[in-house]
Amino acid sequence: MHTHILPLDAGHAADSIWLRVAQQSSVWLDARGLALRDAVLLVPFAQHLAPARRAWMQLGRWQPRIETTHSLAASLGPSVLPQAGQVSYDAAIDSLSAEALVAQQSWAQALRRQDERAYALALARLVEAAHAFARAAAARAPAARAAFWQQARAALAAQGEGGGGAGFERALALLALEWAAAQAPIPATDALFDLRPSAWLLLQAGGLDMLSEQLLARSDETGVPNLRLLADMDLDTAFDATAPLGGLEQAVCGDFEDLAQCSAAAVLQHLNAGRAPLALIAQDRVLIRRVRALLERRGVSMQDETGWTLATTPAAAMLMALLRAAQALATLDEILAWLKSDLAADLRERAGASALASLELLCRARGWQTPAAVKLADLPPGSARLWQGALAALSGLSDGAPRRSLGQWLDALNLVLSGLRADALLLELDAGAQLLDALWLRRSPWPGSAHEQVLQQSQLRFAEFVGWVDQSLEAQQFVPASQADAQVVITPLARAMLRPFAAVVLPGADAQTLGAPGALPALLPDGLCVQCGLPGLQQQREALCHAFAQLLRSPQLTLLRSRAHGSEVLAPSPLLERLALALRRAGHVAELQEWVDARVARVLTPHALARTSAHAAGLMPARLSASALEALRNCPYQFFGRVLLGLREQDELAAEIDKRDFGTWLHAVLYEFHERRQGAGSTPDAQSDAELLQLLAHDQARALGLSPEEFLPYLSTLVRIAPRYLEWWGSREAEGQRYSAGEIDRAIQPFADAGEPLASVTLHGRLDRVDLQGGVRVLIDYKTSGVASLKARVAVPLEDTQLAVYAALMQADGDGDTDGMGYTPMRALYLALDDAKRIEAIEHPDVERSAALLLQGVGEDLQAMHDGAALPALGEGTLCEHCEMRGLCRRDDWAEVAL
Repeated sequence: MHTHILPLDAGHAADSIWLRVAQQSSVWLDARGLALRDAVLLVPFAQHLAPARRAWMQLGRWQPRIETTHSLAASLGPSVLPQAGQVSYDAAIDSLSAEALVAQQSWAQALRRQDERAYALALARLVEAAHAFARAAAARAPAARAAFWQQARAALAAQGEGGGGAGFERALALLALEWAAAQAPIPATDALFDLRPSAWLLLQAGGLDMLSEQLLARSDETGVPNLRLLADMDLDTAFDATAPLGGLEQAVCGDFEDLAQCSAAAVLQHLNAGRAPLALIAQDRVLIRRVRALLERRGVSMQDETGWTLATTPAAAMLMALLRAAQALATLDEILAWLKSDLAADLRERAGASALASLELLCRARGWQTPAAVKLADLPPGSARLWQGALAALSGLSDGAPRRSLGQWLDALNLVLSGLRADALLLELDAGAQLLDALWLRRSPWPGSAHEQVLQQSQLRFAEFVGWVDQSLEAQQFVPASQADAQVVITPLARAMLRPFAAVVLPGADAQTLGAPGALPALLPDGLCVQCGLPGLQQQREALCHAFAQLLRSPQLTLLRSRAHGSEVLAPSPLLERLALALRRAGHVAELQEWVDARVARVLTPHALARTSAHAAGLMPARLSASALEALRNCPYQFFGRVLLGLREQDELAAEIDKRDFGTWLHAVLYEFHERRQGAGSTPDAQSDAELLQLLAHDQARALGLSPEEFLPYLSTLVRIAPRYLEWWGSREAEGQRYSAGEIDRAIQPFADAGEPLASVTLHGRLDRVDLQGGVRVLIDYKTSGVASLKARVAVPLEDTQLAVYAALMQADGDGDTDGMGYTPMRALYLALDDAKRIEAIEHPDVERSAALLLQGVGEDLQAMHDGAALPALGEGTLCEHCEMRGLCRRDDWAEVAL
């Protein structure tokens, strides 16, 4: 074996190294009388093929065969396709094969019964480890493969003897090893070991490659001459013999956004200086997406060689929206989200342009939260056609047996897409064709293959099928079509090596982003990986260091990093520190210069807004409620937005249960409970009361469309509340208090004597409950909030609005006095139901006087508003934190800050 070193000097810069490779290879071959055209030159990546071939053309001689190991293997004949049961290297397919593999393993099935998520994670780790073993075996010569399997078995056996890794994870690792050893397909690269060129020429850059090393070892055994062209260099001594070839600069930025802005600025500075094409190194995909967005605004043409997962493409998002809408427990929001996508364009077209908007508005207005709640008779004709068409389309994925084979699910999905005329639309989208191929929607697997076996034999529930689709799309990469004239090439660090870029910009040169090795198989820690013959962390670090060192051949290198990620301080990458030490060691102290930001700073003078104030002269609300009056007292501008303008945040249609749902349900339960007891006229009995509460709890949950699974936490809360409530009510009954009525709707005109426009204003509300005790009415308002907050509300009696409004409603006579109670004395209280310790009543100390003063003050405020008085935004304290009018009043932009 012969080695020729390609040093870091002017003759081996990124734009000239390929000519040196061609010249040195030619000289070496001529010296040994070896035919150029029969030799093979192996380069690390497919991106190196074009510059290598161009360099040989400059010599004006026969070229050797210039290939990567995989392109050479592909040219020698078709690959052997994975057969049934074999590792296919398709994670989504292999996860189903792995499930069949562990079906007879008692330890795996026990985990499945205990924790479905842990079982799915175990299958993913099993597949990951099997792929790692199979790839490591494929990189070895066929004759050395048996020794590799034996080495791995011995390492896992020794781990079990040590006791540290025994148990479930070791069983998975052993299963992965034996699966890969018995069912790994024959690698296409095995054909390389039978090839007999006149010579092997290997360009080594980015660290050792196991397959290439095995080929050179095989050539030594068979007497085929070989030459290693060593481009790798020691970063620590890179500048001992030469000065830096180009400009080296670094920038330290403040945070993520500053880093993205500076990275984009650095790219633009290089382009403005005529340095194109330029390599933008993709170390952090989130950061690169932001940089790319900034560059697109400036019209920079870019080619992305890294791509992104197929699951993040618009085509995949549309398909997943369809599948989520077809699930049995799909929410109304999920169905509407699908109907808004392009996959439902045909349905929308047939229903009419306004059908979807009308459907959504009606769902929100009626409070429909589930598909079952939608009443077809209440829908306009166009919306009804749209809804019926949607349900008919989705039925293709919901009819039939609970389980189907994967192939049957895919056939059903194909029929749904065809019925929607969406398959042709997907083909028009970027990544659409790749999506259809990845999911086997426009092709059939070859007979006898691993894919065919899985599609025919795997039995899945629909939710499992949706998970499989998502996994398949996550495992596939979408790489946009290349642009020959791209100014910027976004590429991983390793693929930037030895390419004739005019400049390289590397954002994220911090210890967290640049320097951290890749992930190992979860079942195989670092030490065990090395013992099994798999690449370990140290090998990954060395490869990363070699790839980074190759950037020093570039004419210009800009390194940028952030000081912090959120609150976490980020240190510079160890590679950056080693680069600085190498420069200092060779006496080039000033060579790693600070990047100079050429952007021109623009000074903007802020113009803060004055406190917002509205005017509503001539306006008068037709109806008022307790919440409206609360808004008027809290902040007049909030009243202006909510009541006078009628602005509302749109209610979510999602069916997740929240505190409001719990309150609605509990109010309904207690109302039915007291109505039935009052109607029965029976003597109170604690046991029968408790049974009645439990019965009504389930009845009301069903009446409100709440599934037992979703509402289980609240049902369990009732188990805690019910005994306390019955104890409290029993003590009240013992004192002579009796339930009178519940859920009472009242409406009065409190300013009827004030003349227009106040006379027509209606005050309305619904009282939770009215009791009688000794000729006194007791107004009760149920609350599920804490006792402390309720006590604070009545601590200053005139500040409490809700009980005062209820008292005003019950003080009405004439047409408003529907219960005949007239002006019977009254008390009012909040009943805290969900306190952690007890049921407690918090009584208002003087509710009748508060009601009278409230109405007097409100009348004066409304008249002043009608006459043109301002409705200012108060901007005080916690009231602003969750106010939906905050954006309207521009509270955050005020010149003054309210104390």
